[in-house]
Amino acid sequence: MKAGFRYWLRDRFWALPLAIALAAAGLAVALTTLDLELFGSLPVLFSGGPEGARALLAAIITSMISFTGLVFSITVVVLQLTSSQFSPRVLNTFLHDRFTQVALGVFVATFVFAFVVLRTVRGTAETADFVPTTAVTAAVVLVFVSVLVFLRYIHHITQSIRASTIVTRIGQDTRALIVRRYPEDAEAPTAGAPAAGPVYRVPTDEGGVVQSVDDDRLAQVAVDHRCSIRLVPAIGEFLPTGATLFEVTGQEPPDGEDLCAAVVLNAERTLDQDVGFGLRQLVDIALRALSPSLNDPTTAVQVVDQLHDLLRCLVTRPMPPRRRCADGVLLLTVPETRFGDLLALAVDEIARVGAEDPRIRSRLRLMLLDLGDVARPEHVPPIAHMLPAFADS
Repeated sequence: MKAGFRYWLRDRFWALPLAIALAAAGLAVALTTLDLELFGSLPVLFSGGPEGARALLAAIITSMISFTGLVFSITVVVLQLTSSQFSPRVLNTFLHDRFTQVALGVFVATFVFAFVVLRTVRGTAETADFVPTTAVTAAVVLVFVSVLVFLRYIHHITQSIRASTIVTRIGQDTRALIVRRYPEDAEAPTAGAPAAGPVYRVPTDEGGVVQSVDDDRLAQVAVDHRCSIRLVPAIGEFLPTGATLFEVTGQEPPDGEDLCAAVVLNAERTLDQDVGFGLRQLVDIALRALSPSLNDPTTAVQVVDQLHDLLRCLVTRPMPPRRRCADGVLLLTVPETRFGDLLALAVDEIARVGAEDPRIRSRLRLMLLDLGDVARPEHVPPIAHMLPAFADS
């Protein structure tokens, strides 16, 4: 039930920089070994002696560790600014930003590379001179690469804290989930009756938010034990420790650990399978923008436009129940958020907080009218129910 290794690794900001640093250490060992084996037969790329190599590598080490600290400080300031101005829930967008991780990895890798190479430089009154010319030259090249990455990082970080960039990025991630979760050619699952037998409740041994569910694994467990499995909480809901996670109907209940292993619980919601979380992030940004402390209705309008795009994508797609059936038997049921609930999430709070702003109400009304024009028949009722509240906009 705990987050799998893939989820655990994805949420570790240090994982990619550490991997790059280890790769740099391995490269340093390989190049110095190559220099040692072919000493004197390679073109001389670095022409200095042992003292010059030591001074150069020491300067690289000192400067790169200070450089890395500066970049890390900039990143922390950006995270604090984003959390206070937009929403703490958008921090994952930055923590999962691959370019920021790669940039920090390159800076740390340059430091590690130079440090490993430095220990191989020899040349005293008691020992023969040895300067790994290829490795020293590679350290200089890494410094220039770090400068280029830093310039690109400054541009990237300044762009990433713009309101339009944050809103667009969340919208793109949410839209990708919608397309993946609700294909345009999706068909309603076949009907099936629950298996016969008593109902068993499977509690959770730890609390957390339901991040994702492995439908295939649970359906296979249901087939093996000839039972019906129903997940009690919906994706994105919090489950306290000891609460019921599954209800199993059948004569041969499966082991609770097998069921719990198919569910990922964690401390917060993600966009793995939770469309509502994408909408929640956008709504939070709009509410923060409409607060008296910020008073930024233009950002709220941008959010409404992004919500319009996402809801338009939803209303044109079928949203069949999330269940699995086989041979007339209901194997698995996973509760899903209905379109009406997602629409209410996207509209209600913004409409209430922005009731005095004519631009917000006008945009919401135009959005609902457009959604009503393109919606599939099953999605029309919640839109029609909400429209009268904006009749005077």
